[in-house]
Amino acid sequence: MRMLALLFLLATSPAVHEDDLFRQLAAHQYDAAVQTLSELPPSVVNVRWQIYAKSKATAKPFADVFRETMRTIDDNTAHRVLWTFGTSPVALRNALKNAKPGTPDYVRRAVAVEAYDSFAAEIPALAAEDDARRYVIQKDLAVRMRDGGTVCALIIRPRTTTRLPAIFNFTIYADPDNNYNEARRAASNGYAGIVGLTRGKGCSPDAPQPYERDGADAAAVIDWIAAQPWSDGRVGMYGGSYEGFTTWAAAKHHPRALKAIMDGAPVAPGVDVPMENSVFWSFVYPWPFYTTNNKTLDNDTYNQGARWAKLNHDWYVSGRAYRDLDKIDGTPNPIFRTWLAHPSYDAYWQSMIPVGDEFAKVDIPVLTTAGYYYGGPGAAMYYFSEHRKHRPNAEHYLLVGPWDHVRGHSGTINVVGAKTMTNLAGYEIEPNAHVDIVEMRYQWFNYVFKRGAKPALLSDNVNTFVVGANQWAHAPSIAAMARARRRIKLDARELTVDFADRSDVDREVPGGNVVDKAIDTANGAKFVDAPLEQPLTMSGLFSCHLAFTTNKKDFDFEADLYELTAAGEYVLLSNYWQRASYNGHRERRVLLEPGTPQTLDFTSNRIMTKALGRGSRLVVVLSVVKDPGRQMNYGTGKDVSDETIADAKEPLRITLLPESWIEVPVR
Repeated sequence: MRMLALLFLLATSPAVHEDDLFRQLAAHQYDAAVQTLSELPPSVVNVRWQIYAKSKATAKPFADVFRETMRTIDDNTAHRVLWTFGTSPVALRNALKNAKPGTPDYVRRAVAVEAYDSFAAEIPALAAEDDARRYVIQKDLAVRMRDGGTVCALIIRPRTTTRLPAIFNFTIYADPDNNYNEARRAASNGYAGIVGLTRGKGCSPDAPQPYERDGADAAAVIDWIAAQPWSDGRVGMYGGSYEGFTTWAAAKHHPRALKAIMDGAPVAPGVDVPMENSVFWSFVYPWPFYTTNNKTLDNDTYNQGARWAKLNHDWYVSGRAYRDLDKIDGTPNPIFRTWLAHPSYDAYWQSMIPVGDEFAKVDIPVLTTAGYYYGGPGAAMYYFSEHRKHRPNAEHYLLVGPWDHVRGHSGTINVVGAKTMTNLAGYEIEPNAHVDIVEMRYQWFNYVFKRGAKPALLSDNVNTFVVGANQWAHAPSIAAMARARRRIKLDARELTVDFADRSDVDREVPGGNVVDKAIDTANGAKFVDAPLEQPLTMSGLFSCHLAFTTNKKDFDFEADLYELTAAGEYVLLSNYWQRASYNGHRERRVLLEPGTPQTLDFTSNRIMTKALGRGSRLVVVLSVVKDPGRQMNYGTGKDVSDETIADAKEPLRITLLPESWIEVPVR
């Protein structure tokens, strides 16, 4: 008896239509499977099973049934169907290994392995044939820049004589499959889909260089797009993370054809990457290898997790200068060294994105999305706040939910409507927080270009999910999110941190999840507010006033804000870190005066809307940055990248004065 027929006999779950389908496919009862599929609700996912089952039931070649079926469906559905066929048979076999034999899940996965093994080799040619029937496809287009450089581009556009608006993504991530899918999805929505690569990537013969030329090059490509005979002269730009940066980099140059942007969890070079608030992050160190070692992506090097963990460990233990990271690793990293040469937000960084009054000239509609957690926000708050500050009437919408960095620009629902994440580090994502941000992209551009309805969630300028209440909140501005502020007094404390002590290199760090039973208080102090007498909602950005004396000329600090529930769980609300000497003026360094009372005032850059229960307490952990994953500031006043353990000398002492406080916005 065949293995899958045996699986059919072993499956004992209650009879439901989808389980029936996979039992029938497992038992090779293809006629019955075709009938079951006809009775199931329409599903993009099931189109592949319709093709497979019909081919088996009729003994027709798979390719013939594929062609017959695809000719009956529209471009947008076809894109989604082809996406389902893109699963790797190797990934399916690995998934089968993790399933429990005899269960419905095991039957489904075993069916998938058998099916994909039978047709996977045919899919690339069949997909290319179907795409060629629907679209005009131009790969590896070399677009010349004004200074003689070359940008490599991909265009996929519907076969029509009508001039089209273009949806444009400009990226350093030269992943051919992903970029092709992005361009095709735009084309399937009635746009010319275009992906341009950072100079030096793909078919460009130049040397790759992150950030530096992207704005001017993206703007030049936009001008080029607008001049094409198939273009209606309008371009919308989108992207997340690095690609979110490129939307703003292009906007800095004001190409006439750029009419709207949608950025998600965007980075802002010099603001939040490779350093955030002037503190350099070591996790960024391998990224230049990943993006510039070849014309595509160097996954092999980037994924050497043990190597990068060892580098952080060895640097921390050695006490060597942060600038020596590449010497410790043994491989030159000139791009990272260039970044270290610009610790201030100087002209180098300011040349890349709008700065100051330049934001006032960004006169196009903008939608910015972000998440609350783990790099989720990126520099979203920076772009939104600066744009609204310098252009108060800007049509700029902010949408933030309980997501991480990736979900902050892609959402938690994929192209076929399935949830990509249900639990984020202990937080069970609430039903109304699940959003398909990529699908919203086309709602957004339809609103701008085709007079479509504005995405429903954008009912005001600031739109944030209320964690714990399963609902969305809307406000005209950040300031209007809250009606009052709850002040937490930070009583007088003395923090003492010995930078010469490296015995903590391998310590087990407690907590770290969104919802956890413990939090990390190393090198810091914990402050606990009184229990809430009634529920309230935190909504906005927390702010802080630190009054202190210190014995050093500088230090890097972190402020972490939590809810401690009545049940004893810590829920992450927000966090912030900062180099004291750059507080309030990232473009210039102002050293502290040892032994003199002084103050620091700041507002966090990670927004939060969270329903706090009765009996909950607000908890603040104020600490000094000292760990293997970040640059270490010894406080001498020298360039921090040049300081070594020899500069540690006496421990850092910070004496908090009683007039210190943190304020939390509430409504």
